[in-house]
Amino acid sequence: MQSTELRDFIVEQLEEIKARDIKVLDIGDKSTIADFMVICSGTSNRHVKSIATLLIKELKDKNIPPIGVEGEDAAEWVLVDSADVIVHVMLPQTRDYYQLEKLWE
Repeated sequence: MQSTELRDFIVEQLEEIKARDIKVLDIGDKSTIADFMVICSGTSNRHVKSIATLLIKELKDKNIPPIGVEGEDAAEWVLVDSADVIVHVMLPQTRDYYQLEKLWE
């Protein structure tokens, strides 16, 4: 699957599982770690964890298992690394504090 197709699939899944404030950053020209970064928010720790868990399930169902997942225990910020697309699922206050959008734009 091409990185743009993967990005679109991930965004579609995040929308379906009610992730909030989804932002897609094209970081391919700024980094070699990925082509896209997707940042979204959940309303609570449970919601953040659910978003990440359901996204991981959908990726595995498509035969695209993530190469890494971090932060599931605390569920304030869960990172799902799908090689070409890195997904950050964050609580709003965590997202405000780290301001990844400003860092990468």
